[in-house]
Amino acid sequence: MSTGARPDAVELTPGARRGRLAALSIGQVISWGILYYALIVAAPVVATDTGWALASVMLAFSAGLVTSAIAGVLVGRWLDRGSPRVVMTCGSVVGALGLVVVSAAQDLPVFVLGWIVVGIGQSAVLYQAAFTVITRRHPSDRRRAMTVVTLAGGLASTVFAPVVAGMLSVLDWRATMLALAVVLVATTTPLHWWSLERMWPPRSVRVAEEPHESVSAVLRTRRFWTLELAMIAVAAALYSVTLAIIPLYTERGMTFELAAWGLGLLGAGQVLGRIVYVVLPHAASPWVPLSLTAGLSAITLALLAIVPGPPWLLILIGIGAGAVRGAQTLVQGSAVADRWGTRNYGAINGVFAAPITAVTAIGPALGPVLASATGSYAAMGLVAAVLAIVGLMLARFS
Repeated sequence: MSTGARPDAVELTPGARRGRLAALSIGQVISWGILYYALIVAAPVVATDTGWALASVMLAFSAGLVTSAIAGVLVGRWLDRGSPRVVMTCGSVVGALGLVVVSAAQDLPVFVLGWIVVGIGQSAVLYQAAFTVITRRHPSDRRRAMTVVTLAGGLASTVFAPVVAGMLSVLDWRATMLALAVVLVATTTPLHWWSLERMWPPRSVRVAEEPHESVSAVLRTRRFWTLELAMIAVAAALYSVTLAIIPLYTERGMTFELAAWGLGLLGAGQVLGRIVYVVLPHAASPWVPLSLTAGLSAITLALLAIVPGPPWLLILIGIGAGAVRGAQTLVQGSAVADRWGTRNYGAINGVFAAPITAVTAIGPALGPVLASATGSYAAMGLVAAVLAIVGLMLARFS
């Protein structure tokens, strides 16, 4: 290589790939824990302190996630063609700035604005961005690499749910959010800057010759939109219940602290689900994994709705729901590449993931809204189980 060549214009050694994958995984734990799960834990405290309705607090969070979905379409294109180092490092900084605005908010509109800024940061640092990096860096081994990253990301709630609950016991929620913003910048910014490619190396001959369809051709197919609708149904069902697991558990008589630990163990269940997913054979048609996760979603969500207790059993069922959600993340992450190849993955997956992310964005607010409309979180769980069955029916045609 000449002295003027770009340092990332050559293929990475196996050791360098492992190191960069480890750094990306650590970044996912921290980013998910701070930019996502922190408010899931803190929302009841925020609502009590400010007098805002819990549903309003979660709708602000959802506004950020919808923003993330919209921004993710552009981020996917930037990651395909530009510098992942710059994109993901900027995402960390923007996410932290959003948390600073959140911590200073004295009224609901400013609180919403803060989460919109956080959402822009989320689009550049959470799974969709990481999956685009992985698909480009590990085109022939993407399933294993995605599993490693999501195994790490699945620990985010396990680590941060009790940590944030502990912080809230000694700090108010504003100071907690500000402290988390500092942690995010101090950890993920250097991780992204030093471990991500400055520019992509040229594609290998094998990948360059891989059969693929253009973005517009894929988006015109019935298969794409059937897959989209099935994923939306399953994701909405899983997220509306699992993100409302704390009020669901407290409705059954658990303390807030025990319910927060239940949320953390649900995150551990995600890790279990991803391990099971990666060790299973993957020779079946792409619609089969989606059908399995949709069916298991319906079962676990129905059990959360109808089983009254005891607490250990409810937590165990929650772990099962977390396992399904963990596997579903990998099913979604590999859906585009499994059907249409790795070329243009960032652009196609950005369009594919945007409606799913938008629907899951409504998940944190959808749970409380459905519970209010149906009279209980148990009834909410039954509605979600029916929605998962709809996803199961669509999956066969994806």
